[in-house]
Amino acid sequence: MRTIPEILPKDAAAAEGKVNVQINGKWYRFPKGTRIADACNSVGVHVPCFCYHPKLSVAGSCRMCLVEQGMPPRLAPGAAPTYNEEGYQEIQWMPRAVIACANTVAENMGIRTNAKLCEEARRGVLEFLLSNHPLDCPICDQAGECKLQEYTTDYGSGTHRFTEAKTKKGKNLSIGPRVNLDQERCVLCRRCVRFMKEIVGEEVLGVVGRGTHNAIALYPGTSLDSNYSMNVVDICPVGAMTSKDFRFKMRVWFLKSTPTIDVNCGTGTNINIWTREQQVYRITPRQNDEVNSCWMPDSHRLNYKYINAAERIKTPLVKTDAGAPQRPSTWDATINMVVEQLHSCAPAETAIIASARMTNEELYMVRALARQLGVTKFDIVPRKGENDGMLISDDRNPNSNGAKLILGKTGTGLQTIRRGVKNHSIRFLIALGEDVTADAGIPEEDLDTLDYLLAMDHTENATTKKADVVLPGVTFAEKYGTMINVAGRIQRLNKAIEPIGESRPDWDILRQLTEQLGCDCPRVIACPSPMIILEEMAQEFEPMKGLTWGNIGNEGKVILETGVTIPLIEREKSKK
Repeated sequence: MRTIPEILPKDAAAAEGKVNVQINGKWYRFPKGTRIADACNSVGVHVPCFCYHPKLSVAGSCRMCLVEQGMPPRLAPGAAPTYNEEGYQEIQWMPRAVIACANTVAENMGIRTNAKLCEEARRGVLEFLLSNHPLDCPICDQAGECKLQEYTTDYGSGTHRFTEAKTKKGKNLSIGPRVNLDQERCVLCRRCVRFMKEIVGEEVLGVVGRGTHNAIALYPGTSLDSNYSMNVVDICPVGAMTSKDFRFKMRVWFLKSTPTIDVNCGTGTNINIWTREQQVYRITPRQNDEVNSCWMPDSHRLNYKYINAAERIKTPLVKTDAGAPQRPSTWDATINMVVEQLHSCAPAETAIIASARMTNEELYMVRALARQLGVTKFDIVPRKGENDGMLISDDRNPNSNGAKLILGKTGTGLQTIRRGVKNHSIRFLIALGEDVTADAGIPEEDLDTLDYLLAMDHTENATTKKADVVLPGVTFAEKYGTMINVAGRIQRLNKAIEPIGESRPDWDILRQLTEQLGCDCPRVIACPSPMIILEEMAQEFEPMKGLTWGNIGNEGKVILETGVTIPLIEREKSKK
């Protein structure tokens, strides 16, 4: 006798606002309204597609996402449904495939992504696409990231039935300052059109021509010059949209991708840094639905070339005499020289200008150094700009919230420091990661009056040129650490390349200085890594309680209530 569960799966799922769906023979539960493509992908069952993107409206034009679908049979009037031992109804499979992007899941639905019906449909779609596609994969900049390549390998046929001459379209067309278009490679998925209209709010791209002459093109008198234009390169599934900055620089299969965060403003956009042999080749956005969705500004993704620039400071620099030029030195000799000078500094005549571009771990070491020296005059440099209403925050520092949490009240002491340098009441100045002439408003001529100027930075600037000692730090791509964005989310920085030259992570430089100054706090001087420093901070600061490097993860955690939201994310949530 058949035994049926007392509580049917459909009733249990309904109580959770979900439905039961069978995918390739296995049962899962998904929220009502979930698109079939998203449901499949969420459980590791890949559904191929060209036109579908989860952050854009559904076009349903490529037909690549065809799947076999089934539902319980319709009941005759007065008939009751029957259930198997697991509590599910029989699935009756439809004779025609359906697109997975435009259809949503339903109770007791069956989905087959690997059925013969689906594979034949995908082969047909690819045959149509390849009939007019240029066979230039070896020279295509998208090779290695091209969906058409991948799907042809998985589902394509070695022959096709079309013999017509291929339609010629525009190649290597400049459609904006940062993006090129190859119309012949385009599969007309229209992702770029929808992104510019729906996300950016600019209708500059559309489809022109008829039949096989259809092509993506600019509206007359327009240009793809938005600060978010390069996102169309990211979402293009083929080699139609390419980046002028990255075009033909390197094959993607030679590159290593490192997940980290952007440091150009307080949003903390999640990114991937692509590197090879100590060289950064590009930056692309990484999906985080609570921070940046799938996007990032062009200005931020292109601001990486200073990492490998000639102006990088690669070795410690010292002045042996006043007015003498800086000369390279060893780390041991430089640290000893700095420690000797700092021992002679009167705390009341010493000031520290730190940076909200530093990680939490580095700021923790700044505080330890200030306490060891007895310095009470320290502050960070605020940076304010205009919020663009999308992802660029008005706070141009990536870690202002971290600085406030660790250093205490910030932004109030800078004027005092500036005034002290001018009236000579401050004789010793320590500049950590800041060009104080440009950002802190201290004139260069005032720096000349100091008895001692110590600078720590990764790139040559007006302050490092004036400094008695320069300690070479690292860029965000060369270190581990954490930062807290404007919305109060702590996020991880991950090291993508090794420190260039003899440069060292800022936290380690500060730790060594504090140790040699005579710090008797073993918790400070014994920290071997930013991960351990984070654990120390988690014991001291209530918002960080319980945090570890591992449980922060690659998407971060909200630890502060700031009342600040990210406009693009708020708009995205309001549409759901």
